[in-house]
Amino acid sequence: MDELIASRDSVNRWMERYGVRFGVYKNGVFNEQFFPFDSIPRRIPADEWAMLEKGLVQRVKALNAFLYDIYHDKHIVTDGVVPKEFTYESKGYMPECEGITPMAKVYAHIAGIDLVQAKDGRWLILEDNLRIPSGAS
Repeated sequence: MDELIASRDSVNRWMERYGVRFGVYKNGVFNEQFFPFDSIPRRIPADEWAMLEKGLVQRVKALNAFLYDIYHDKHIVTDGVVPKEFTYESKGYMPECEGITPMAKVYAHIAGIDLVQAKDGRWLILEDNLRIPSGAS
């Protein structure tokens, strides 16, 4: 356990030195924060993980379906589910991808789905990271 704590502290010092940070909006103000690293793994029981895995796989499929729709049929916009401005004025939108279908319709090969566990034991999703998931950059 002491080795894990020492490695955590070492990695955190390295990340602080090289400016590994993430941004958070709070009350409309953008703040950068230190990206904490914890070397002590969280143990998730197999039955709980099986449920989480199903949901995460479903979510990534839904996100890829959303991207396919945005670059092809655009039903989510024409049906009024997502505002046109939200989609096509987003800095992540790439007009040069209009009509392009990647192999197996997989636009996002890496997805960082940020999970937290509530005090009552429920798992919640904070956000989806498809551009550059935390830790993959």
